[in-house]
Amino acid sequence: MNAIGVYGLGRFGAFWAEQLAAHVPVKGYNRSAGRCVSDAIQLVSEDELLACDTIVLCVAISSLSDVLSSIASRLKVGTLVMDTCSVKVYPSQMMQKLLPETVDLIATHPMFGPDSGQHGIDGLPLVFSPVRCSTERTAQVRTLFESMRLRVIDMSCDQHDREAAYSQGITHFIGRVLNELHLNPTQIATVGYQQLMSLVEQTCNDPLQLFYDLQRYNPYTHDMRMNLNQALDTVLHVLETHDRFPVEFPQR
Repeated sequence: MNAIGVYGLGRFGAFWAEQLAAHVPVKGYNRSAGRCVSDAIQLVSEDELLACDTIVLCVAISSLSDVLSSIASRLKVGTLVMDTCSVKVYPSQMMQKLLPETVDLIATHPMFGPDSGQHGIDGLPLVFSPVRCSTERTAQVRTLFESMRLRVIDMSCDQHDREAAYSQGITHFIGRVLNELHLNPTQIATVGYQQLMSLVEQTCNDPLQLFYDLQRYNPYTHDMRMNLNQALDTVLHVLETHDRFPVEFPQR
């Protein structure tokens, strides 16, 4: 496979480019300077990156539409464009709407990041949703991901968002809520508490923009939040029902 161009070298983009670079040549471009990347990644201009046969977009969900509009007229016929957004319906629709029909499209979501993949990505899941791509080229990309020892999961964009609203959306939501409690380590921490602390660290290490985008651009997260709020009300009601005769503590 010829060099893959990674458009966007933020926290995830730099990580993903490094993972890809262990298997194929990788060129990278970032709209803003400043982030250090692996020497295995060749930093190039935007025009040089857009000349690659395969381009992987690693940009914020909220920036995707602007980026697609900016690059659409400069993509050569036959270019393969893959997104890596944490939602799938919206980027799939935007790529089909804004990019020319002469461009191949695959929607992907590596279900990990710099934190969860810091000890290796072997066996970690990657959602794979061909949108508009030949069978031969789809198989070529799948082979690359499988050679990286990823667990490639075929899933429609809609099904991804339905499941991710809970598996990912609720995880980030709870992580942010717990962060507002300013939890501290303690020497009597149970394993469960330590896992909660780890959840806060993992989710809050990601940009706050990712949290906003997960909640805004997934069509199923609104229902998730409503169900979560209802579940909280139910548990609180159970406690209040059993608290008619509160315990009286002796005065100190």
